[in-house]
Amino acid sequence: VQLQASGGGLVQAGDSLRLSCAASGRTFSGYNMGWFRQAPGKEREFVVGIRWTGNTITGADSLKGRFIASRDITKTTVYLQMNNLRPEDTAVYYCAAAPSRIILSMLRVPSSYEHWGQGTLVTVSS
Repeated sequence: VQLQASGGGLVQAGDSLRLSCAASGRTFSGYNMGWFRQAPGKEREFVVGIRWTGNTITGADSLKGRFIASRDITKTTVYLQMNNLRPEDTAVYYCAAAPSRIILSMLRVPSSYEHWGQGTLVTVSS
């Protein structure tokens, strides 16, 4: 499975942006998906995870209510809707795929994932 994240760009604080993650070669059906981000000089951070059932889990409190994961009905694409963006949200955002057996809480852990996309840069100006 090859994953490709897209939709990043330069936005202003308060704007919204939606990232997409598409798989080549197969659909996401049966996979759990996650979004992570990595800001310059910082460790990779869990953003949000979504199981194949549609259940989601969000990372830090600062993300809750602003960052929402979803997947389309055909299971070919997953999305990260980011609202009310802040300068501290500036990072490279990665999508990743985990086996269906991974429980919701374990989607926070990078080692739960088997496949990673290349990332897309989101820059939020103040």
